[in-house]
Amino acid sequence: MATFPPPGSVVVADWHRYKDSKEYFSKILHKKRRRNFGLLESPVMPPHVAVDTVHYKIFISGKSGVGKTALAARLAGMNIPSMHHETTGIETTVVYWPVKLKESSRVLFFRFQLWDCGENALRRFDHLLPSCKEQVDAVLLLFSFTDRTSFDDLPNQLAKWSEPSVRRVVKMVVGTKFDLFMHCDVAERDIRDFQETWGIPVQRTGGEVTDGLGDVASLLNCLAENLWHQDCVAAGSASHHSQQETVTLL
Repeated sequence: MATFPPPGSVVVADWHRYKDSKEYFSKILHKKRRRNFGLLESPVMPPHVAVDTVHYKIFISGKSGVGKTALAARLAGMNIPSMHHETTGIETTVVYWPVKLKESSRVLFFRFQLWDCGENALRRFDHLLPSCKEQVDAVLLLFSFTDRTSFDDLPNQLAKWSEPSVRRVVKMVVGTKFDLFMHCDVAERDIRDFQETWGIPVQRTGGEVTDGLGDVASLLNCLAENLWHQDCVAAGSASHHSQQETVTLL
């Protein structure tokens, strides 16, 4: 079972609220709204401020109608579609998010490339899922609080991403439409039981997209924290393996 770092142990939580973050977050904003970045665009910092950018590919998985496209739009600060339309192929969205590492105080720009593909398209075209999985770093497994079957399907989704043929990926669970509590089909008790059984924290999202950063900070910080932690663990394992090989050769 994958281990998750305690929230706020790797990156500074709610750093967007701190004064020293303003210079960095201003580069992902335009007229107090989130700036939309194309595939070849990136935030531009002043020459005297050196900031490294780390790139990650994120696949958004879930049943049709749970809100995959809406989540991608929310994380990018874009308008959420008012009507549901099945995604006909693969759609990608670029999200930049500045993060301050807790131990070193180093600032990084995380570049998340979000991949979203419609469920029916995945079933019709065999090549789409392998394309989405290729070199993927994390998968967001979605369920809707208004659709019990999407929550009950989570173990099947997790099993598919835990097969030996799948490379090491960060797995996160996100519950959408959390604001529609009058139509909720998933109780908090169910969420607690799931987290205890699988050891995977559940993020919640819902409501209108605001002009601020607070409604996405928790999820993006959690994603950045787990990806950086995974890379550090992998780098440590590779270093340990290299040292063992050196000792063997000697």
